[in-house]
Amino acid sequence: MLLELNIRDFAIINQLHLRLGAGFIVLTGETGAGKSIIIDALGTLRGDKTDPTFVSAGAERARIEGVFSLTDRPDVIPLLQDFGLWDDADDTLILSREINAESGRSVARINGRAVNSSILREVGGRLVDIHGQHDGLSLFNARTHVDMLDRYGGLLPLRETVASKVAELQKVRDELTKMREAATRRTERIEELRFLLEDVQAAQLRLGEEEELTQERSLVQNGARIHEIVLETYALLYDGEQSEPHTTQSIIEMMGSVSALLEELARLDTSRNAMLEQSRELLFSLEEIATGIRAYRDSIDFDASRLDEIEDRLTVIRNIQRRHRGTIEQILERAESAEAEIDRLIHSEEHMADLETQEAMIRTDLGTLAGTLSQKRCTAGNQLAKAVEEAVRELSMPHVQFYVNINHADDLNGVPLPNAEDRRLAFDKTGIDQVEFMLSPNPGEPLKPLARIASGGESARLLLALKSILSRVDDVPTLVFDEVDVGVGGRAGQVVGEKLWGISTQHQVICITHLPQVAAFGDTHFTIVKHVLGSSLNDDLRTRTNIHSLIGEQRTEELAAMLDGTPVSDHSRRSAQEMLDRAQVLKQKNAREVQQPLLVR
Repeated sequence: MLLELNIRDFAIINQLHLRLGAGFIVLTGETGAGKSIIIDALGTLRGDKTDPTFVSAGAERARIEGVFSLTDRPDVIPLLQDFGLWDDADDTLILSREINAESGRSVARINGRAVNSSILREVGGRLVDIHGQHDGLSLFNARTHVDMLDRYGGLLPLRETVASKVAELQKVRDELTKMREAATRRTERIEELRFLLEDVQAAQLRLGEEEELTQERSLVQNGARIHEIVLETYALLYDGEQSEPHTTQSIIEMMGSVSALLEELARLDTSRNAMLEQSRELLFSLEEIATGIRAYRDSIDFDASRLDEIEDRLTVIRNIQRRHRGTIEQILERAESAEAEIDRLIHSEEHMADLETQEAMIRTDLGTLAGTLSQKRCTAGNQLAKAVEEAVRELSMPHVQFYVNINHADDLNGVPLPNAEDRRLAFDKTGIDQVEFMLSPNPGEPLKPLARIASGGESARLLLALKSILSRVDDVPTLVFDEVDVGVGGRAGQVVGEKLWGISTQHQVICITHLPQVAAFGDTHFTIVKHVLGSSLNDDLRTRTNIHSLIGEQRTEELAAMLDGTPVSDHSRRSAQEMLDRAQVLKQKNAREVQQPLLVR
């Protein structure tokens, strides 16, 4: 539900802050005062296209912000979490959009984080649905008709079962397709796998061997220098340097002398004990290094002929890697699974036959489920058609024929129906039905798809009738009606108001109207007023829109002005008050029926 709407520098709206509650909210005012501009601003929050002309003259940018409560649409929260746009601080969501006057580009934000327009549309479209006299949006999109029919008929659980069976069938068909494609090269693949196994077994490959050989080759290639380094290091540690005519002490001997001197020093000055310990540890470490060097010297034995063996082995390994295109680890993994794949390929015809049997069984089950769903849709479609026809009769369309058309398409790869197994029908995750709403607005006219209705007034009334019937299964919490009463006469005005109020028992309904009969049913009433500011002497004129909340006598005055213009007469006031009293009586009468939309009376 929309809690707050903030608009700044949008068209002729300089600044507007609107707090909204639940129920039926009406907006009235003179033509051109800016009522539809508020709807346009809401549309930008829903992801509609923007234009630089939206920005007020002289302003750098326009900004629109909407604060929504998600208590009535908790299923939006997982979507926000997927996009990283949700924190658990509260259950409110803030959508905002800024439009640049120069470029016309807009920046959209959800909870303060910039998002692209597709994410804004996905989120905003779940929170607000806007209906005008010339567009019914999702209501007039044939692709959504099956969803509305299933929600109306309570068929979504059965449809989910059908969808899961479709997914099961598709999985089996995908596996069959892979096996059939593989069958054309089965022999070639078996030979390829056997060649891999023979190569790996003959070479006796093992993990890590290439790295070990590369390291060993480096040692053999540098054997002479390694031997020189070891001898020279050991000589320095134990033998010392020899130069005529003297021989220098070795490092260990010199360190031993240092340690002996420090031992004497420590006897004379006990504060030097720590230094003595350090010298002893250093002497011990040097002796350990010397011992290790001696052991390494005695162990090294670099055989030049070993280098040829290493190179030959590395050549074998790299030839296998080149032939089978992979690392040793990858090749060994493939070899490990090769025998199982060979066995599967050899017996693939048997496995394929099993899959074909499984596919036929699933297809039959799917046909039964889809057929049941189709029958229930036919029943629900007839009920919906009757309800719509009765609802639009009350809106001065007595001759309307409404029909839920359900078609099927043949497909050789489709599913059979239990009573027509010689026929195969196309299907998708919704079943086998192609659903479209059809309408004949006048006697003698054929039924036509809903989207091709020519009259704006008929479209508006039909929209209203359908919305009143489908409101209990409509997920969008805020429904906006922009002058849907255009083309509706005063006789039907009260019925329009009654139906809109009926929808508001389950949704927040925002309605722009010129009919006082409709406005009388509002739970909250705002009036939009246009002001011209500035001085005509210097041509510095500005048009601004303000909005005011009406209560008590203010509502009576507004309805009287809508009835008879200004100045308002006492007769108009009495008529307006009668409308308000009559609407209040009808609302109280229907208060116990708020769990159901107003279908027929």
